[in-house]
Amino acid sequence: MTDILDQSTLASLEVGKVADARGSACPGPLLEAKKSIGGVPVGGVLEILTTDPQTKNDMSAWCAKVGHGFMGVADADGYERVFVKRGK
Repeated sequence: MTDILDQSTLASLEVGKVADARGSACPGPLLEAKKSIGGVPVGGVLEILTTDPQTKNDMSAWCAKVGHGFMGVADADGYERVFVKRGK
């Protein structure tokens, strides 16, 4: 499991791919993450942009279930940036 990072560290991360799920309600952001994680190398970071407040909980649970690392959430202008480290 990956340690949760603070917002300033998350904001400066280099990401391998960005999945834009803004405007999509559950389970849309999770489905977008599942579809996009394959485009990120193992050890790389996927950033999910979301307006659904449930996404951070869904991503954390999904990461724990499948072996990816939930890195945390950074606030943006009207949405959240959720970061996942690909584990396998």
